[in-house]
Amino acid sequence: MVSTPITLLSGKEIYAQRFEVTVAEWNTCVAEGGCSLRLRVRAGQDPTTTPATGLSYVDAGEYLAWINRRTGLDFRLPTASEWREMAASVLPEAPDPVFTDPALTWASAYLIEGNAPRALKPRGSFSTSPEGVADLDGSVWEWTQECYSGEAAARCPAFFVGGEHVAAMSYLIRDPARGGCAVGSPPAHLGMRLVSDSPV
Repeated sequence: MVSTPITLLSGKEIYAQRFEVTVAEWNTCVAEGGCSLRLRVRAGQDPTTTPATGLSYVDAGEYLAWINRRTGLDFRLPTASEWREMAASVLPEAPDPVFTDPALTWASAYLIEGNAPRALKPRGSFSTSPEGVADLDGSVWEWTQECYSGEAAARCPAFFVGGEHVAAMSYLIRDPARGGCAVGSPPAHLGMRLVSDSPV
């Protein structure tokens, strides 16, 4: 966790992981029986610096249950609005639409979105926020706890993921190219970053 809290517009403070959960961290959960999906890295990638990706919302829930049980702390996923506020300082401003006709909104979104790099890079390869949170503008879209339809988590079919643009993904999706994107191009990778309401 970064030591500097992120102060939200509401005045609430939250603490975020500096980096996304890595493959090595994820596989520790697997080794201890908390997570069911073992991850591998490609040749040349270091599991200690490579973000854990290919994760569904269900997978993220397994990791959260394990890390909270293991540490006795209270980590969680951010809400979609918390994620947007965390990332506001490093994400580019939304470009003006290419077309102003409401009937062509889809075409405008198609042309101006999808500018984030799609290659999976080691942690620390992208921007860092003033609070010290890294890679919010990278190629990994991060799960939030917010249901796209406002339903309770136990009954929610899709959750928002934080990334270059707003996306709602089915809670079972591990590969975003296979569906679930709300607007624009699909996310490149699905991963996670933990937050806490108190310093840890």
